[in-house]
Amino acid sequence: MKTARHEELIQLLEQYENLTTQQLARLLEVSLETVRRDLDCLQKQGKIIRQHGRARHISRGTGDSGDPFIERQKSHLHSKATIARHALAWVSEGMVIALDASSTCWYLARLLPDIPLTVFTNSERICQLLAKRKHIQLVSTGGILQRKYACYVDAPLAPLLKNMDIDLFVFSCEGVDVNGTLWDTRSWNAEYKTILLRRAAQSLLLIDKSKLERAGEVRIGEMAEVTEIISDSALQSG
Repeated sequence: MKTARHEELIQLLEQYENLTTQQLARLLEVSLETVRRDLDCLQKQGKIIRQHGRARHISRGTGDSGDPFIERQKSHLHSKATIARHALAWVSEGMVIALDASSTCWYLARLLPDIPLTVFTNSERICQLLAKRKHIQLVSTGGILQRKYACYVDAPLAPLLKNMDIDLFVFSCEGVDVNGTLWDTRSWNAEYKTILLRRAAQSLLLIDKSKLERAGEVRIGEMAEVTEIISDSALQSG
């Protein structure tokens, strides 16, 4: 009966794209507690994604899924600001660092002192922020601007990185599943992170506890590839 209910739940999410837990409970004629347990189970299996009291089916990289940057910026802001402050300790004068277009990295960029640094990023918001710092050399990936995500995409990364040695790559992701796999929601975003994760001498994963034991649509890599994980939970790098 549980398996049949899970299948029905997934079919509902495929049909309606996303639903709240209350809507699912009503449609399945079960309690909210039962729906939450089912969603926890399906999320750990990598079949659905939970976001802000809602759930949606994983479409494996198709469509325009994911929250806009402005919404992510406001979500879990206290945790993200705390995580960013801890990440700042890894940055020192003269380094070449790469940042992704996550809201957590934007919080880190706000904290960066105006010292000699090179920052490589695909984030429009980080570019706007660091353009005011006189001593930070800013290198943007360029490409097509995805305004919803404040992110540049479809940039030729290989030529840009050919003569650049990345000391530290700082990034976030959609989730880390129970097996330690890192996930994102969009293929072009995951590709940027996968490339930088492999090229950088060291890497920091900044992640709040809401993203733990949570899958996504596109694989980035494994936790074993990350130098350090900074989180507001007890999660530590191995």
